[in-house]
Amino acid sequence: MNIVLTGSLGNIGKPLAQKLVQRGHMVTVISSNPERVAEIKALGARPAVGKMQDVDFLTDVFAGADIVYLMETLDAVGDMFDESVDFMGSISEVGKNYKMAIGRNGVKRVVHLSSVGADMEKDNGILLFHHNVEGILKQLPEDVAIKFIRPVGFYTNLFSYIREIKSRGVITCNYGGGRKHPWVAPSDIADVVGEEMEKPFDGRMVRYVASDEASANEVAAALGKAIGKPDLKWMVVSDEELLSGWLGIGFNSRLARGFVEMQASQGNGILYEDYYRNKPLLGKVKLADFAREFAAAYNQE
Repeated sequence: MNIVLTGSLGNIGKPLAQKLVQRGHMVTVISSNPERVAEIKALGARPAVGKMQDVDFLTDVFAGADIVYLMETLDAVGDMFDESVDFMGSISEVGKNYKMAIGRNGVKRVVHLSSVGADMEKDNGILLFHHNVEGILKQLPEDVAIKFIRPVGFYTNLFSYIREIKSRGVITCNYGGGRKHPWVAPSDIADVVGEEMEKPFDGRMVRYVASDEASANEVAAALGKAIGKPDLKWMVVSDEELLSGWLGIGFNSRLARGFVEMQASQGNGILYEDYYRNKPLLGKVKLADFAREFAAAYNQE
């Protein structure tokens, strides 16, 4: 099949492209970075350099595609420390561009990388942009089959705590304790996306993706053991204190509030209600596996 991938060669895109090429598919990888061209070609895929904000570029690249894989990321929209950037509005525009490019080409099979929380119209914080883009794509004609893939919290988000662990010896967040939360590895997401691309498409469907379930306390214990800090603690602070910290380093205020609200919904469990109603089989990469990856990154920084 002729498959077009957005998202360049990130933690999901690279293993996904590799798997699809190995299975004999013709793969085009879209990247905004010309420096990725050689790496994309080395995988056996075709590079297409351009921006998601350019609907004519997307229209050209989507031409002849059997399947398009769509994703949106905050860092592709703007600098997270730039107060002037409207991330919600900009990502919705990307969703509209996807919709237009799909419609212009008559593409009938779409895989959209969404997120846990995309079912929610409120209380999901920054994840509201996934809800919005899902809504835009659902406006496509009914004969366009769409698979909405909704991963849970990425293990790799925990890398952001490395500096705090080194400087303060703790992890701080506005949720914590013994309540279990689902976590996912990008490689498990890539496996699910590749699997769904080779299954029949029919209408609209949702599939959640998770690798393991562990509480904040269990995460701290696993990471602490892996980095030689067995007493590492996950410390809970108030929403206000967390927000103040984000704003204090100059983070975009709307993003900061969005992250705080999202994490509060993780803490009280609201974010995962639909996930548990449609709980998937867990993937391969367990917390202990990721802890070793975390330790390698921790020791290199």
